[in-house]
Amino acid sequence: MHESCAVFGVYAPDEDVARLTFFGLFALQHRGQESSGIATADGKKIGVYTGMGRVANVFSEESLSNLSGYVAIGHNRYSTAGSSRIGNAQPLVAGKGANAVAVAHNGNIINARYLYDELAGKGYSFKTTTDTEVIANLIISSTEKEWVDRVRYAMRRLQGAYSMVVMTADSLFAVRDPFGVRPLCLGSLNGGQVVASESCALDHIGAEFIREIEPGEIVAINENGVKSYRMDSERKGMCIFEYIYFARPDSVINGRLVHLARQAMGARLAREHPVAADMVMGVPDSATAAGIGYASESGIPLAEGLIKNRYVGRTFIEPDQRLRDLGVKLKFNPLPQMLDGKRLVVVDDSIVRGTTTPSVVKILKRAGAKEVHMRICAPPLRFPCFFGVDMATRRELIAAQKSVEEIRDFIGADSLGYMSIDGLVESVALPRDTFCMACFTGDYPIPVQLEMDKLELEAMSAAKRA
Repeated sequence: MHESCAVFGVYAPDEDVARLTFFGLFALQHRGQESSGIATADGKKIGVYTGMGRVANVFSEESLSNLSGYVAIGHNRYSTAGSSRIGNAQPLVAGKGANAVAVAHNGNIINARYLYDELAGKGYSFKTTTDTEVIANLIISSTEKEWVDRVRYAMRRLQGAYSMVVMTADSLFAVRDPFGVRPLCLGSLNGGQVVASESCALDHIGAEFIREIEPGEIVAINENGVKSYRMDSERKGMCIFEYIYFARPDSVINGRLVHLARQAMGARLAREHPVAADMVMGVPDSATAAGIGYASESGIPLAEGLIKNRYVGRTFIEPDQRLRDLGVKLKFNPLPQMLDGKRLVVVDDSIVRGTTTPSVVKILKRAGAKEVHMRICAPPLRFPCFFGVDMATRRELIAAQKSVEEIRDFIGADSLGYMSIDGLVESVALPRDTFCMACFTGDYPIPVQLEMDKLELEAMSAAKRA
């Protein structure tokens, strides 16, 4: 499973907003590593700088110094609509002069193709193949005079998931879809305001957490202060995978510290799937807290069995086939003296395609583990996500094709236990109707096409050029 995206915004007349945005994006790097960008505004015009790669590789002192103003928005991207290329890097700017707007977006617009055709038919041009540019053009297409009303107009037309930051020449807007699929929060800093995908970004720059932005809410920030505008929502659909995998463990979402939720998942797994073993380990890093919870509940000692190479993926040098065949060994290295002769409980966050887990089991057994018992925090993933996560098609999801016992045999584990849906909800300790769990159940908050293509707008753009 791949990350979603990160958004960040700041309105602070007395601060270096580009630098604050850089460090905010740095704290949110886990949500997307393909490209990064920052846009700033000074009351008259919008400037933008984007690049491919991680935050630290995209920006320099020179590029940040050229981004002046008192409003800024930023974005870390993992492509869920449109390919990974510089033209699709965000923030994206649409319109000109007083009608210009910049947008950075985390989510997926499932009616983007329909809106693209409608807007193109009205003469709006598209330079990218992302649904974010559809959002930006939809905002500027509104006949409303006030920007907040233009954003509200777009919200009424958009279907899908969107936590986003919108910037004009002098204002910042934080917007969350009526389902609240992706997180978004509000903070304050030295008289200014900050918005971010996760609260860890506020901590990182010394901002004070105020509250989470509600589903269906627009928060408008400008020289007149902070104002809130809300749309009613019949159903909530917060992505429960934010707690399992996506969010940083030090973030607070819906009032629940992610680290504590993951510990509770591990404890629940120990109750649902007990086993005689000598050692518990969490697959680093996302399952570390769950491993702690399993060990505490079961009384089985906790220890490290795998060391993660955190720099995997930071090189532009492609491995040859021999190195590709090593697979996950490039990412994890075992500690044989810790593993030799041991019966292991290995806690992991999820099994998606089933390509990584067999390699993990194989590495542990080659290092001397006597038994490997896999325990998975997520229930079986049987349906794809269309709300901001590039997960897999249904035919690629191993749990959609195989039984639990068949998966156990495929991955080479001695036993396999998945978390129950009820156990997962109780671990997060929030009402069940708070969440979207369509990847487990197939019950999507709104109807979707089960084989949507993230490159759909790219194909349409190519067809128009032809």
